[in-house]
Amino acid sequence: MLRIGIIGSGFIAGVVADATKETSTATISAVSSRVKSNAEKFASKYDIEYIFAQWQDMILSDTIDAVYVATPTNVREEICVAAAKAGKHVFAEKPFQSEASLLNITNAARNNNVAFMDATHFTHNPRTENIRKFLTEKIGDLKLIRSTFYYPFDDKNNIRFDPNKEPLGSVGDLAWYNMRAIVEFIGAKTDIAKISAFSEKDKETDVIIRASGAMIFEDGKMSSFDFGFNAGVLTMDLDLLGDKGLIRMDDFVLDWQRGFDFPEDQYGLEYMVRKDLDGPDHWTKISIETDKSQKILMIENFVALTQNPRGKAAAASIEKSLKTQKLVDALFHACKEN
Repeated sequence: MLRIGIIGSGFIAGVVADATKETSTATISAVSSRVKSNAEKFASKYDIEYIFAQWQDMILSDTIDAVYVATPTNVREEICVAAAKAGKHVFAEKPFQSEASLLNITNAARNNNVAFMDATHFTHNPRTENIRKFLTEKIGDLKLIRSTFYYPFDDKNNIRFDPNKEPLGSVGDLAWYNMRAIVEFIGAKTDIAKISAFSEKDKETDVIIRASGAMIFEDGKMSSFDFGFNAGVLTMDLDLLGDKGLIRMDDFVLDWQRGFDFPEDQYGLEYMVRKDLDGPDHWTKISIETDKSQKILMIENFVALTQNPRGKAAAASIEKSLKTQKLVDALFHACKEN
């Protein structure tokens, strides 16, 4: 049983704590928060045994084997590197301040023989693996990835609107998923040949709250993307366009089946395949069977990485994280220029 210590006690930390309770391979044994009372409330809610006022004390303790870092982005590198040096496996929220910052974290993990994984849920969804496996069979040679992720949010008191804590704004918070879709389906090897992006900033905080853009890669594949906080609807659309068809989802970030708190199995886990000039009555719906949510599978996959931190799976996970952050960095700079 892997004993995980959570650093941070916000909403997303609760999501991971809930998911961990559903696994048989991990447990949350400790929590630390900047405000001790918040840590105490969190520990009471999730039945956590150990509470630490300082994260430094937690990572040096023998109460945990790994950390889940659910802090603002600006302090994530310091905590992750320190945890790795203390011999603790590292599971961290995203984004990171930069590719260089993430490289410092992953190098510390490698040098201290501990696992590292970022907390991107849809990577672990069995639908993602199914699409990767059958992509060429269903739509031929992939030509274009088109994605949209709008999440309505306007609370100016939230850290999303604090550039000191979240320097990348919506580029880090939302476009991480657009960029990860590129990495998942195009791969981590291809570099950008050209990028163009246009963005909107919040007038009060100067944070990037919306952007649209496109990339073309050295292998000729392309991606277009839109994301932002200032729309009146949640959109999570992903199209994979090939020379023989199209794969479409409208819930690629958090699937309708178990990504939200809907009644069990109210919605199916599926994706759509379209070809030629076929109308809607000829579109093919592919259903995926699974008894576990992507957040539970994410925890289980992290535990598996800790069993062999120098293995191929661990290396591939790190490569995906670094490539995603590299694309995020390039997009952020393109948005700043326009």
